Amino acid sequence: MYFLGLGVVLLLLKYLEIGPLADWSWWWMLTPFVLAVLWWTWADASGYTKRKAMEIEEKRMQDRRDRTKSALDANYKNKKR
Repeated sequence: MYFLGLGVVLLLLKYLEIGPLADWSWWWMLTPFVLAVLWWTWADASGYTKRKAMEIEEKRMQDRRDRTKSALDANYKNKKR
C-alpha cells in the first residue's frame, strides 16, 4: 500500500512539474507501481496474505470466546491467571 501512495505522489509531482521531479523520466514515476505488483505477487504466492488473514480471524475468535466465558463466569479472569 505504501508503494501505491508513493507512486501517486510521484505522479502528481511529475504531472504538476513540481520540484526536481519534473526533470525525471516517467519510468521513475512508474517504479513504485511495479514494486507494488511484485510485492502482491510474492505475498500471494508465499501465503503471507492468507496467513495474516488467518491470524486476524483467530484473534477475533479468541477475543469472542474470552468475552463469552467472562460473561458466563464472573471468576473466569481470576481463574485464567
